[in-house]
Amino acid sequence: MLELGASMQGLFGGRTPSGTGDVSRETSGLRSARPSLPFVRFQSPTRNERGTFTGVFGLVNGLARAGRLTAEQEAFRRANNDWYDANFTNPAHTDPSVYDVDVNPGAAAWFKVTARVFIERVDGYLSILETHGVPCEEVWSADPGVIVYEDEHQVVVVAGQ
Repeated sequence: MLELGASMQGLFGGRTPSGTGDVSRETSGLRSARPSLPFVRFQSPTRNERGTFTGVFGLVNGLARAGRLTAEQEAFRRANNDWYDANFTNPAHTDPSVYDVDVNPGAAAWFKVTARVFIERVDGYLSILETHGVPCEEVWSADPGVIVYEDEHQVVVVAGQ
């Protein structure tokens, strides 16, 4: 498995998330200064065809489905997706209705800032996105919406109207 850190910049050319607005958004470097807000999400700054903001994993998986990743990027994606699958709870496995568009329209997952081991691994995904010119922003919030699922590391929310 690839290690994150300085070697990641060599593989993927570094990353700088972009975006503006909302509560607090990081737009430079590798998250050196973090706002004192309890939740963070990495997402496209542009709404998708469903009217939601695709998250970082969906953005990278979309590049993979389109055949745009290098062999190294795909190896990183696969190994880290497998790691997340093994170590991070999938809310839909606990509650199948959590992402049901009729029950929870626009539901989106946010990391709790205390979930550092999970957040740190996002840097490699962000590097891949930057290499491919796909914008992704880091959004911090004290209140991202109505919580419809919560565990030790994350919440899934439906944003307020």
